[in-house]
Amino acid sequence: MLARVSLVNQFGHCVYDKHVKPTELVKDYRTHVSGIRPQDLKTGEDFKTVQREVSEILSGRTLVGHAVHHDLEVLLLSHPKSDIRDTSKFKPFRQINKGGTPSLKKLTAKVLGFAVQTGEHDSVQDAQATMRLYTMYKREWESKVSLKGKKLRMMQKKNKPALTHTPES
Repeated sequence: MLARVSLVNQFGHCVYDKHVKPTELVKDYRTHVSGIRPQDLKTGEDFKTVQREVSEILSGRTLVGHAVHHDLEVLLLSHPKSDIRDTSKFKPFRQINKGGTPSLKKLTAKVLGFAVQTGEHDSVQDAQATMRLYTMYKREWESKVSLKGKKLRMMQKKNKPALTHTPES
């Protein structure tokens, strides 16, 4: 269930932060972990409104997130794979966790040297930490993405049958 959506720009400034009215009965808010309280959701926006606004903001942009497929899934949105930068899948970050998927908490501690998720969850802080991880490695990351794109285009060219044109007499 979606309770809050927070988006930051490349500088870590919050550009969107809204709670979402629940679409089903909430039995346990798990406030000690989630940071969400009943009053947050009572005054929240409708799901469809948040979904539309987030979709408009993300359109044509690179989406940076941590295990971002979960976020897209709960928002019932998709985003072009080539425009997603997921810190949980970035190879240098996975090496920190011996090839496994690193938690944002672990990445932030090891790479950035500070702690997140020490008490109640703060989605703005998580988004800022994720963006900071991306911007620190942006050059390396984007060069790998560019290289991957070039290799893919070369493979497609190789496998494409040659087009021939026979002039009419």
